[in-house]
Amino acid sequence: MKRRDFIKKSIGAGLFTGSLLSMGSYGKVFANTVNNSAANYDLVAIKGGEPDKMFEKAMEAMGGMSKYVKPGQKVVVKPNIGWDVVPEKAANTNPKLVSAIIKQCYEAGASKVYVFDHTCDEWRKTYNNSGIERAAKDAGATVAPGHTESYYQPVSIPQGKTLKEAKEHELILESDVFINVPILKDHNSARMTIAMKNLMGVIWDRSFWHRNGLHQCIADFASYRQPDLNIVDAYRVMLRNGPRGVSVNDVTTMKYQIISDDIVAADASSAKIFGSDERVPHIKMGDEMGYGQADLSKLNIGRLKM
Repeated sequence: MKRRDFIKKSIGAGLFTGSLLSMGSYGKVFANTVNNSAANYDLVAIKGGEPDKMFEKAMEAMGGMSKYVKPGQKVVVKPNIGWDVVPEKAANTNPKLVSAIIKQCYEAGASKVYVFDHTCDEWRKTYNNSGIERAAKDAGATVAPGHTESYYQPVSIPQGKTLKEAKEHELILESDVFINVPILKDHNSARMTIAMKNLMGVIWDRSFWHRNGLHQCIADFASYRQPDLNIVDAYRVMLRNGPRGVSVNDVTTMKYQIISDDIVAADASSAKIFGSDERVPHIKMGDEMGYGQADLSKLNIGRLKM
């Protein structure tokens, strides 16, 4: 993937119009970014409303889905569908958001939209109880399995420092457009799981990453295969006991969404909603490897409120 060119802007105050939104301990998010309605945004952040309506408004600000999906193209939408839990526990991507993305892909002319994940829990139950399988099928997508090694093909990671090769799901390799749709949440190993970490769901051998430096492997793989678009679900956010969670008491409703074609920027901005990106080493690593921007002051960021 080509390196991103970033629009350099002088920095004002506040992501959202006027003063920062009241967010309690999360109020430091995007404190050094500006709104410019005439700009071509590197990243759009939106707060309030329901996930599908938030996405519609934010995607319009990003230039519309037709900017990313052209007629006749095959699209893979990759949510987090890792865990056999209901949507209210916020372990998986919000089904309403997944549905809205698929619908927009078809409206842009996609010939086929696929949805899959390499789940952690038993895949049939996880697809069903997450609510994503039904939402995806109702929107017209093909829901594909990811539980068998034969679906994964070997690839090389040219920039990898630790991860030199991996087996990647064939749907990603065959797709024209790859849309990454993580949920923001706590993670006991990666500290947070967002867009870069969500790519572990497109490879086969996750255990190698955990045994050989998880953060570096996450950064290495993202250097090889960056999604065309990252849409971070921060509507319900799991603050502790991640990545699976224990109960709805682990979750708070924050009603955020972050959209960017820069995976590092998407993670850096989303992590600030959680409190800080400084405790997530793979975000810094991705920035240092040169394929994304963690310094939000160097991005042109749009702020929206429903």
